Amino acid sequence: MGRYLGIDNGEKRVGLALSDPLKIIATPFRTLLVHNTNQVIRELDKIIDEQDVELIVVGNPLGMKGQQTVQTKRVMEFTDKLRDIGYKVMLEDERLSSVSAKRIMIEQEIKTGYNKELIDQTAAAIILQQFLDKQSKM
Repeated sequence: MGRYLGIDNGEKRVGLALSDPLKIIATPFRTLLVHNTNQVIRELDKIIDEQDVELIVVGNPLGMKGQQTVQTKRVMEFTDKLRDIGYKVMLEDERLSSVSAKRIMIEQEIKTGYNKELIDQTAAAIILQQFLDKQSKM
């Protein structure tokens, strides 16, 4: 029984989250530092294999009015590369996921200034949880 991998794809860091095997709960997992896209994909290959990932859910960074942005185009190129090498990839609206992640950390009294990696992981978990919640309603 495979898991789902949530990705919050940024220019400097890529936040990752994993679902449980039953695909009910998303948990922050890891943050990858970005040197280049090929390096990120190599690291993802290992994680996907080790964690038995069957689906990747990538945050789609639309503008607040639903329009495409420069970051949206970057994410589309990234997801196209993942699909080209054979991974099943879905997009999930990520508007305000990083803001929500920071708010959650502040509520837990975790300092956000030094915990950017944890913010990215938490944002990935929020993105993945939104996707899981939608799937459970189908």
